[in-house]
Amino acid sequence: MPKATAQFPFIPNLQPPALRPADPESRIVTGWVYLDGRRLFQVSAPRANFTERLESIQSNLYRATQNYLNSSSQEVNVDIDATKGLPIITVNNQYLMTVTAQDANLRQVDPLAAANQISEILKEDLKQARQERRTEFLLSQGAIATATGLGVIVISWGLYQWRQRSKRHSLQLASPTSSAARPITSQLNQQHHQHLEEVKRRLHQLAQTTLWGGGTFFILGLFPYTRSLQLGIFIGLQIPLKLAAVGIGTYVAIRLSYALIDRFTSAFVSSSALLTPESSERLQLRVSTISGVAKGIVGVALLGVGTLFALISLGIDIVPLLAGAGLVGVAISLASQSLIKDAINGFLIILEDQYALGDVINVGNVGGLVENLNLRMTQLRDSEGRLITIPNSEIKIVANLSSRWSRADLTIPVAYEADIDEALQLIKNVALEMDQDPKWQLPIVETPQVLGIDNFGDRGLLIRVWIKTQPLKQWDVAREFRRRLKIAFDKAGITIPVPQQTVWVNDAHLLKSQADGKTN
Repeated sequence: MPKATAQFPFIPNLQPPALRPADPESRIVTGWVYLDGRRLFQVSAPRANFTERLESIQSNLYRATQNYLNSSSQEVNVDIDATKGLPIITVNNQYLMTVTAQDANLRQVDPLAAANQISEILKEDLKQARQERRTEFLLSQGAIATATGLGVIVISWGLYQWRQRSKRHSLQLASPTSSAARPITSQLNQQHHQHLEEVKRRLHQLAQTTLWGGGTFFILGLFPYTRSLQLGIFIGLQIPLKLAAVGIGTYVAIRLSYALIDRFTSAFVSSSALLTPESSERLQLRVSTISGVAKGIVGVALLGVGTLFALISLGIDIVPLLAGAGLVGVAISLASQSLIKDAINGFLIILEDQYALGDVINVGNVGGLVENLNLRMTQLRDSEGRLITIPNSEIKIVANLSSRWSRADLTIPVAYEADIDEALQLIKNVALEMDQDPKWQLPIVETPQVLGIDNFGDRGLLIRVWIKTQPLKQWDVAREFRRRLKIAFDKAGITIPVPQQTVWVNDAHLLKSQADGKTN
């Protein structure tokens, strides 16, 4: 039917016959034929019988080579018989192979011309194989191998010495240079040097492995007897070496990123010299928190990139995997909404500086020191040593006990019969003496305030004292102040009252019976 008639509605729309997919077993594949570990020529065959044909040609070539090398004749007779159709190649009257049309298509010539090309290659390489087994050649290659081995030893020793000097230099840099250095800066610098030292150590190990492996690989290729072993190692370790290279590269990249983050945060903290002590201390805690979170994010990202490179090195097409990963990501996001809430709330906690690593916080009925903080959870260590893990999405109201500054809020009981003015003056003197003590001048940031009588309690008069301190120092200051105040009260004869209770009896029958008893 002409194509134009297909536009008429009364003629059915004829569909072309569906093409059947090609049989994978009939697909043409190619491979190399080797002699002494060197590539000679390529052959082709359908996938179904390619392995059998390649092994047969390789076995025939090995027998022909051994017969030629064991014979006293120096000539190589490679004959081509094309009388029966396809050319047949023989080496010293031993059958080698039949050149097929697929073999000729590789060279884009006819089968006879392909047979002539293969025969020329065989003649040259068989002569070279005989030449390489002579004593003079083996002695020459042995000298090259010895020089290579000595060179590997010398370079390896040089790398070892360089590594030792680098390690000593790193130890000198990592040692504290000043006692006035900030703790967070010293910690970041130490972590920076540790990450760099780890990178250098891994690179040194990689260099030593590459040096010795490369030297051994080169020496194996010098001799015809070991060149096949070189080829086997190359083929067998090709995929493991690719995966190892990707793994080491990913590990080194993660360590370098950690070192750069520590270096950047350390420089940022060091540049905050003009800030107030409270702001500087808070900045250090916040920078430490952001540094830890950034390391986690960068580590996961680089690990994902390394996984993709590993798949590429294995020859896997990652485009369908990425498309499938997108769909899987959507499904996971729908199924794990709580994790998304944790990440969002964790990001806001860090951004708004609600608390940071090293802070003491109260969340609901629990509280403690913040030991770990990331986008998913917060971990606290309470006073009993328990590690409490709280998902960030569960943190609604948080009380930070160490943000920028803290306060020791003390309530001191004094007996009712004591001289209250003397007690107030004594408490004030103890607070001022402690504030002027060089040991406590740094923890106490402002002059203590004696607010006065706060309440009439069952233990006596309650006097309120406020002492503003650096973050997390309020408990140490409060303990020392109570100790000094107890000593001062004992010297002044002012007692600290204990709970007392007075009982009033107002029972008429009991009073009447007691009165009658006295009358009698």
